[in-house]
Amino acid sequence: MSAEANALAPPPPGSSPPAPSPGVWHDARAFSRLVKLGHTVFGLPFALAAAMLADRYAVAHGGEGLTWGRLCLLVLAFAGARAAAMGWNRIADRRFDAANPRTADREIPAGVISVRAAALFTVLCAAVFVGAAVALGPVPAVLSVPCLVIVLAYSLFKRFSWASHLFLGLALALAPGGAFVAITGGLSGWWIPVPLMLAVATWVAGFDVLYSLADESFDRAHGLHSIPVRFGVRGALVISALLHVGTMAALGALHVVAGPVTGLSWVHLCGLLLIATILVHEHWIVRPGDLRRLDKAFFDLNGYVALAYLAAVAVDVLVL
Repeated sequence: MSAEANALAPPPPGSSPPAPSPGVWHDARAFSRLVKLGHTVFGLPFALAAAMLADRYAVAHGGEGLTWGRLCLLVLAFAGARAAAMGWNRIADRRFDAANPRTADREIPAGVISVRAAALFTVLCAAVFVGAAVALGPVPAVLSVPCLVIVLAYSLFKRFSWASHLFLGLALALAPGGAFVAITGGLSGWWIPVPLMLAVATWVAGFDVLYSLADESFDRAHGLHSIPVRFGVRGALVISALLHVGTMAALGALHVVAGPVTGLSWVHLCGLLLIATILVHEHWIVRPGDLRRLDKAFFDLNGYVALAYLAAVAVDVLVL
C-alpha cells in the first residue's frame, strides 16, 4: 500500500486517535503566560488615569485632548513596552528560573517556549511600542527609545544592586508620564504627572520588595541582590512600608497640584482613603515569620489599588 493510502486509511480498531497539534490558541496562551498578561492590571490603570488628567489639561489649553485613536495607540504602546520588558526578563533570567523551584515551570525553562521564539516575540513587542509612540507624535517618538532602554535594563539591575526594586518602580512610573505626553502631544503641564509618577514608583517598589521575600534565600545563595538580601526580612518590611507612605504622600501632592487644573474633587480623596486602607491591610497580613499570604498581598491587593485609583479619577473626570 502506498504512503498516501496509509495516510487515508482508518486507524486499527481499539487504537487511540493521534493527538491534535497544540495550535495557535495554545501558543497564544503560552506567550500570555510568559509575559504575565494578567499583571497588566498593575500599570495600565495608572496610565489611563494619567490620560484622563491630560485630557482635562489639554482641552483647557485649547488642545484636542483624548480621542479614541490616541487611546488605542496608548494602550498598544503600554502593552508592547510591558510585553517586551517581560519577554526580555524571562530570557535574561532563564537560568535562574530553571534553578529556582518556584519558577522552574515557567515557559522557557520548562521548554514550552524556546529562547529564539521568546526573543522574536520580544523584538516584535518592542517594535509595536516604538511604532505606537511614533504614531502618537514626535515627542513620544523621541522619548520611546530611552524609555525602552529603561524598562529592559531592570532585568540586569538586580545582578549588581539591591536597589533593583526602585529601578523597577522607575520603569513602571514611565507609564503615567508617557500617557500624559501622548495625550497632550508634548511636555506642557509636565508638573501634573510628576506626583503620579512618584506615587507609582514608590508603590511598585514597595510591593516588589514584599514579593522578593519569597526568593530571599535563593537570591542570597545565587549572588542576586535585593532589599531582603541586604537588609533582612524585617528591614525589608519596614522599607516597603515607608515606600508606601511615600506613595500616599505623592498622591496627596497630586491632588493639591493637579486638583485646581483638572477638577479633582472629594471623589479623588475618597479613592486615596480607600487605597491607604488597602495598603495598610497589605502590610498587616505580611509579617516577619508569616509570609503565607504573600501572594494575596502581591496579586489581589495591589490590583485593587490600581483599579481603585482609576475608578476615582474616572468618576471625577467623566461623571462629575
